[in-house]
Amino acid sequence: MPVEQATHATDPKKADPVSAESKFDDDDYPAYTMGRAAEILGTTPGFLRSLDEAKLITPQRSAGGHRRYSRYQLRIAARAREIVDQGTPLDAACRIIILEDQLEEALRINAELRRGHPS
Repeated sequence: MPVEQATHATDPKKADPVSAESKFDDDDYPAYTMGRAAEILGTTPGFLRSLDEAKLITPQRSAGGHRRYSRYQLRIAARAREIVDQGTPLDAACRIIILEDQLEEALRINAELRRGHPS
């Protein structure tokens, strides 16, 4: 999902309150810098870079090329840190998280299909 480069984003006087409010509720909006994300997670920027290198999360980039993370990506990074802190190698932790995500999606689809097709 490309980052929108709206002119009002750089001028707070022209900020659209409706779109600004919707960004607060958007789990995919890249609101956090790498430093802030690392601080929130209690980890290092290097750990976040390693998740990017492992292709577990791919942060969006600001106009200046800096990584920007969404709340959804922070939840994934927090789960990765939890698994790695238990002694699991990073590559295995990434695979576990991918499988957990696939299972969650399959369960969601299954539940939708059951609601649509009563037995």
